Amino acid sequence: MRTVRLRYLLVALAALALVLPVTSLTDAQSKGTIKIATQSPLSGGQAALGEGIKLGTQLAIEKLKGPIEKLGFKVELVPFDDQAKPDVGVANAANIIADKDILLVVGHLNSGVAIPSSEKYKESQLAMISPANTNPTITDRNYLNVSRVCGRDDVQGVVGAEFAKTVLKAKTAYVIHDKTAYGQGVAEFFKADAEKKGIKILGFEGTEEKSNFDPIITPMKAKNPDLIYFGGIYDQAAPFFKQAREKGVKAQFMGPDGMDSTDLVKIGGKAVVGMHYSTVAGPVEKYPAAKAFKAEYKEKFKKDPEPFAAQAYDSAAIGMKAIEAAIKANGGKVPSREQVSVAVRKTKHTGITGTIEFDEKGDPKKAAYFVFQVASDDPAKWGDNKEKKKLEIAAPPLKKKP
Repeated sequence: MRTVRLRYLLVALAALALVLPVTSLTDAQSKGTIKIATQSPLSGGQAALGEGIKLGTQLAIEKLKGPIEKLGFKVELVPFDDQAKPDVGVANAANIIADKDILLVVGHLNSGVAIPSSEKYKESQLAMISPANTNPTITDRNYLNVSRVCGRDDVQGVVGAEFAKTVLKAKTAYVIHDKTAYGQGVAEFFKADAEKKGIKILGFEGTEEKSNFDPIITPMKAKNPDLIYFGGIYDQAAPFFKQAREKGVKAQFMGPDGMDSTDLVKIGGKAVVGMHYSTVAGPVEKYPAAKAFKAEYKEKFKKDPEPFAAQAYDSAAIGMKAIEAAIKANGGKVPSREQVSVAVRKTKHTGITGTIEFDEKGDPKKAAYFVFQVASDDPAKWGDNKEKKKLEIAAPPLKKKP
C-alpha cells in the first residue's frame, strides 16, 4: 500500500514539474503580439527596391526581436504593398492604424506615397521610420511620429549639381522629372543649384510616359545639352536613357537615388553604363559593418540586398529598441503609439549603415551622400559601381514659423 502511495506521489510530482514550466512560459508570452508593418511597392516596376525594404525589415526582426520577447511579447512582421501609388498607400495606412497591435511602420520607398500616408499615421501618433524617403516635406512638417534614417533632396540636389559642375564640367543641362513629389522635388533642387553655379538649363519638363519618349527626345536632342538629369525612378528613367542613346543623344546622363537599383541596368543595358547618380544609400559593400548583413541576407533570400535594404534593417532595429524602452517605461505593459514615437526620437543607434541619431524634426543629425558611376551592364556587378564622391552632411535646421 505504501509503495502504491509513493508511486502516486511521484507521478503527481512529475506532472507538477511538467506543468510549472509550461505555465511559466505561457505567462511570459501572454502579453500579446507587437506588430511591425512595412509599406513599400511589392508589385509593379519598383518592386525590386520595395521588396528590399520588406526583407531588410524581416531580417532585423528575426535577429533582434529577443529583448522584446523576453518582456513577454511576440513580434510579428506585417508587410503591405503600396504599389508606389499614393491612394493605395493611404488606404493601407487606414488599415494599419486600425490594427492596434501595430506599433511601428518601416517605409515607404516613394516620398509621394509617404507624405499622405504619414498624415494618417499621425492621427494615432504611430511611429514611421523611413529608410528611403528623401523629400524635405517628410520631416519639415515636424511631426513627432515621423523620422527617417536617410538624407534629403534639398541636399542631394545640391550634391548632384556640384558634381555636374566641378567634375562633369557641364555648361548646359536638360532636366526631366516624373511629376511625383520625389522626382519633381529633387529635379527642382538640382535645377536651382545648377543655375546658381552657372549651368544653363535648356529645358525643364515633367512626364508620366513610360514607353515612348520620342516627343521629349527629339526637341531635347536638337538643343544638344551637355547633361541630361532625370528626377525619378529607374523603371521610367532606364527606358528613357536607352531610347535617347538609340536616337543618337550624346549627353552625359545623371539622376538621383531613384536610379540606385540593379534594375537600372537590367532595363537600360549598355545605355546607362558610365552614367552618374547621387544616392543617400549606396551599395551595401560601402558600409564596413554591413558585411555580415549582406552574407546573412544572401543566405536567407538567395540574392544580394538591394539599396535601402540595409537602411530598412537599421530602421527596424531603431524601432525595436524604442519599443523595448517604451515597454520598460510603461511598467512592462504594451506602450501607446505615442510613447513609442517619443522613444524613437531618443534612440541613438550604431547600426550597419553607421551611427544614427535624430534631430528635433526627425532627420538624422548627419547623413551620407554619395555619387556613383555605373560600371557594368551586368546586374550582378552593381556592387562594382565606382564611388566618385562621398560626403557627410548635417540636415538643415528646422525652419521656425514666423
